[in-house]
Amino acid sequence: MAYTILIVDDSETARAALAKALSIAQTPVREFYQAADGQAALALLEDKQVDIVFLNLSMPGMNGLDMLNRMKERGLLDTVPVVVVSADGSETRITELAELGIRGHVRKPYTPERLKARVDKLLGAMHEQ
Repeated sequence: MAYTILIVDDSETARAALAKALSIAQTPVREFYQAADGQAALALLEDKQVDIVFLNLSMPGMNGLDMLNRMKERGLLDTVPVVVVSADGSETRITELAELGIRGHVRKPYTPERLKARVDKLLGAMHEQ
């Protein structure tokens, strides 16, 4: 099964690097969508069916934390798994994000294999239900 993935990061280079890493790891991808901030990502989620979101927290405009709060308000976190991609891997931060409803965290720098393992774990479990 091929997945539709949304990558949310204000850096075009970071978005391209994450997409490339997933491709290198041979993650089956039907389509990549990209957004430069939370507002653009939320608009995209209204129009497109997405299997998983990779989200950076530090962005101008609507940051990742604000986006997570809006997704929670709209019930989107119940159906769309979000994986935060961040250099902040502190236990406190990860706990705070998990309480909001994220399904995973990948610490920068990441490897293609670690990204693929996260996708397989989350989406494989969801498709088995």
